[in-house]
Amino acid sequence: MPPLREPGAHPEAEFPQYAGAYRLDACLGSGGMGVVHLARSASGMQLAVKVVHAPYAADPEFRARFRQEVAAARRVSGAFTAPVVDADPEAERPWMATLYVPGPTLAEQVKRNGPMAPAALRRLVAGLAEALRDIHRAGVIHRDLKPSNVLLTDGGPKVIDFGISRPYDSDLRTETGKLIGSPPYMAPEQFQRPREVGPPVDVFALGAVIVHAATGRGPFDSDSPYIVAYQVVHDQPDLGGVPEELAPLVARCLAKDPADRPTPDEVMAALGPPSYEAAAFVPAQRRRAVVAAAVPDGERDGSEEDTHVRAAPPVRRRWLPRARLVVAAAVLLLVAGAGAGAYAVWGGGGGRTEGSRPGPEAEAGGPKGGPEDGGAVAPWRTELRASGSGTPVCAGAGAGGALYCSVAGTGTVRIDPADGRVVWTARSSADGAAHAPIVSGAVVLAGGPDGKLRAFDPVKGTAVRDTSLSASPGAAFPAGDTLLAVADDGTVTALDGASGASRWKKRLAGHVRPDFALYDGGSGLAYAFEHAPSGASTLVTAVDAGSGRAAWQRRLDGVLTPVSTAGAGELVLTAMDENSDTAELVRYAPASGVAATRIALPFTLDGPQVVMAGDVAYLLGRGGSLLAVDTGAGGGAKTDAELWRLETGVGRASAPVLGEGGHLYFSAADGRLLAVDTGRGTLVGQTRARLSGGKLTYASDLPAPVVAGRVVVGTAPDGSVFAVDGAEPGGW
Repeated sequence: MPPLREPGAHPEAEFPQYAGAYRLDACLGSGGMGVVHLARSASGMQLAVKVVHAPYAADPEFRARFRQEVAAARRVSGAFTAPVVDADPEAERPWMATLYVPGPTLAEQVKRNGPMAPAALRRLVAGLAEALRDIHRAGVIHRDLKPSNVLLTDGGPKVIDFGISRPYDSDLRTETGKLIGSPPYMAPEQFQRPREVGPPVDVFALGAVIVHAATGRGPFDSDSPYIVAYQVVHDQPDLGGVPEELAPLVARCLAKDPADRPTPDEVMAALGPPSYEAAAFVPAQRRRAVVAAAVPDGERDGSEEDTHVRAAPPVRRRWLPRARLVVAAAVLLLVAGAGAGAYAVWGGGGGRTEGSRPGPEAEAGGPKGGPEDGGAVAPWRTELRASGSGTPVCAGAGAGGALYCSVAGTGTVRIDPADGRVVWTARSSADGAAHAPIVSGAVVLAGGPDGKLRAFDPVKGTAVRDTSLSASPGAAFPAGDTLLAVADDGTVTALDGASGASRWKKRLAGHVRPDFALYDGGSGLAYAFEHAPSGASTLVTAVDAGSGRAAWQRRLDGVLTPVSTAGAGELVLTAMDENSDTAELVRYAPASGVAATRIALPFTLDGPQVVMAGDVAYLLGRGGSLLAVDTGAGGGAKTDAELWRLETGVGRASAPVLGEGGHLYFSAADGRLLAVDTGRGTLVGQTRARLSGGKLTYASDLPAPVVAGRVVVGTAPDGSVFAVDGAEPGGW
């Protein structure tokens, strides 16, 4: 095993000590654009901080490329990428901080262990196709997918390095004089028409990556980038060694004509269900010390395979008392306005079946009694995880009713929120990331072993039926008792949540491929939106979820996302700036057809989740910045809408939810549940951290708390679900 890097002498002698507020404690490696350092956030998360080389920082074009990289990485942060924690592309030395992602690169894995086994290869193909689907849906083309930009983790592959340009690593140039991509994994049109490339270039790269994973070499091999370029444009790929069942699919991905290549969804469809049942990506014999960070292409020996640094060295820092801290990949589940709280479609019943897990543990020192008649809530904790390292994700089903939770390695359970008792368990051996159950109509929909949504009886926990919908986030949007699914061709299908029967199916006028972001139970309207490719405008359509009738449609200026309704049918939207940060709130009145109010935020927020109470909007950024603003209609623009602001000190926060008594609740990545007084803007309570095995570990998903009357339920990386009295946060 190659030795871990040590801090010390390095060609870049003028190391900065800080990037923003982050102290840079060790050098992890150097790439074509910058140097990557080890750092940590205020809450203890280990970070990989990329700082642009000093000479390039003075180059306006490099700065523009770095801004583009930061914006792209933020836009696609999700289940298949390394999340951006913070960045400042305008600093004297531009920098970007991302979370560590455990696991070797595909290049390192193949170099050490040889070609992948067929089962693992199929799973890799499915994971990368799913990643590209989500990346393309975000409006981003990677353009540099290659083995060193794929990290292999226990939860699946992660795609990294968005928008990175390495213009001085090759003499091969585009029309602008800069290399965009790596020749062995570039599509023909990247050499011929580099300014006209689209999503199919990533599918071509996917085909080349599959060949590398299956054989240890690429489909076009030569020591000369010019010869590789000629082969890519004119020659047929060498697919020798690719499993026979995959070779036709790989050949389609490597088609010379972009129109002949499959879409990522078509790749997944061609693989079929076995792709979800294959063995884990990372072999059991992998070296525990080999941990790749999401960093720029490295230069350890000049080889393309060696483009990512390994684990943090055993640096002698007082903030690293343990020698083996590993921070898991962290992804904030972003469905604006439709987090766990949006799934609170109250219903359910009682009953207990055989085979339930052991009863809950009482939290020591908590108040006794019950929530009935306004009584105090007795805290409880129930451990759900049977294996693995997943964090439970939950959805509520009624004040004093039921709570439904899913966790990888266990399945889906129903819990009594009054005492934490497990009512029933629907076991599943699926080892992928779990997603919050959906309570729709008279059934509970949760992930099944085939990666699809399965409907369960809410009382007995028995499987009622399987659906054709994926359990991935955003695949099925809950709108009351209707589920909305959008196909890649833009067709929207509405299904009855209880029976699965089709209610309506059509394309929304004016949309190419819309997304749903918000459902208003009072009006029955679901809000679809789609950003113009130029980023100049957003098409918003209010659709009656039950009938499919469009209540209204408007094209509004800016990059907007619906987050809430307010007042007399008005819509509140977030507005992003050129750096993909949220800079404004827009309150739109469909009756008048104008933006009633544009509320300028006092500072920009990175990917905030928004919850509203009346006219007041609470925005919680990914890094824990919480802002309260008054959106009250007044016409024109408002620049003094701030009510209060609070730096919570949380390095990564969940979506916020509102509860009784004017409290706002949210979770931290270390398992803490926090409460803020919405009147005063002060932190009034927080629970202890709940780590996994005593180690500083972070969930791949960060679920929002669930509120059921006075009961506030949180989930933690230790595999537990726990409840506290929401009315008494000072006693947590």
